[in-house]
Amino acid sequence: MNKRVFEEIKVAEFGGFAAGPGVGKMMADFGAEVVRVESFARPDGFRSHYPPYTDNEPGLNRSGCFAIHNNNKYDITLNLKTEGALEAAKKVIAWADVVIENFTPGTMSRLGLGYETLSKDKPDLIMLGSCNQGQTGPHAEHPGFGSHLTSLSGFTHLTGYPDAPPVILYGPYIDYIGVGYGMIAIAAALDYRRRTGKGQYIDLAQYEGGLQFVAPVLLDYLINGRITSRMGNRNPYAAPHGAYPCLGEDRWCVISVFSDEEWQQLIKTMGYPHWAKESRFATLLGRKENEDELDSLIGQWTSGFTAEQLMERLQAVGVRAAVVNNMKDIYTDPQLKHRHIWRELEHVEMGRFNYQAPAFNLSETPAEIDRPSPCIGEHNHFFFTRILGYSEEEYKTMLEQKVIA
Repeated sequence: MNKRVFEEIKVAEFGGFAAGPGVGKMMADFGAEVVRVESFARPDGFRSHYPPYTDNEPGLNRSGCFAIHNNNKYDITLNLKTEGALEAAKKVIAWADVVIENFTPGTMSRLGLGYETLSKDKPDLIMLGSCNQGQTGPHAEHPGFGSHLTSLSGFTHLTGYPDAPPVILYGPYIDYIGVGYGMIAIAAALDYRRRTGKGQYIDLAQYEGGLQFVAPVLLDYLINGRITSRMGNRNPYAAPHGAYPCLGEDRWCVISVFSDEEWQQLIKTMGYPHWAKESRFATLLGRKENEDELDSLIGQWTSGFTAEQLMERLQAVGVRAAVVNNMKDIYTDPQLKHRHIWRELEHVEMGRFNYQAPAFNLSETPAEIDRPSPCIGEHNHFFFTRILGYSEEEYKTMLEQKVIA
């Protein structure tokens, strides 16, 4: 079997939640040896206060949010506020090729673990600092989470209905954009190191990464002076364009019609209803001018079918349509099952748990999901004694002094 692409690459991961650990997970899935560094005093936020928890029982080793971001990793605990922890952390970093951190800017430097300090002893070190708004600038130290970044990046202004307040996107959307950019940047830095022998510091601003995904409306303002705002489910170049009710409780199908040819296929599938012959629906402009009524009429028709039936019938004639999946649908989706996106592993406290494989694969060096997410401090003894070479006596002393805690 071929080696996975990041095999023999060692990663030390500091931080928590999604933006940093998501990068480490992806590297681990493709073969990197990744160790998480946290502490019982300050565990990963997903562990401590982010449900869902298995059986609705909170616990540091029972969070699904933590689990899905951290399979294939070692986990050690270091209380970085204690004497002796800094030296231990530096030994972890000396072992690593890459350091990933997503603390507030300046945190690693205040701990004595800034890149300028570390790279003096290890000039080939690669370090990713992923934070809200970058390491420099007037707002660099502003704290925040994904909802703040989607708001800064303009997503919140664009989401919702025209006559209603903006709607915050679900979850840490911008974090996951940052995960993709973070992995790409590390891969580029590893290639640079291969060619030059030198490391690099990567300053990743998640805010700036999010801007890439609103490029069309940014350009519309830059070129035309228009400030795009909320349109609900509408699209200026399509009608109908929305989510329509179907048989069953809270079941929906989205339909998008961009051309008159697609419109003809839609009304043919509908059996040429009498209202569709009216001239006001004959063109895109006419349909846009009468969109409220059009949506109501189409919704009356769609409500007689299951979402799956509608999707299949409309896709068969070239009309864009898709089921609005709920979370149960995603776990049973035959397409995702075929591509083995969910990999079930046994966790010591959570039992059988579905871990998510990467959304892309490499034909010659595929990803593997072979170890469940770690319990907090699970690999302390193994990592400090077997990997870093501490003696049993040294390890015992670190426990007694609460360095490992």
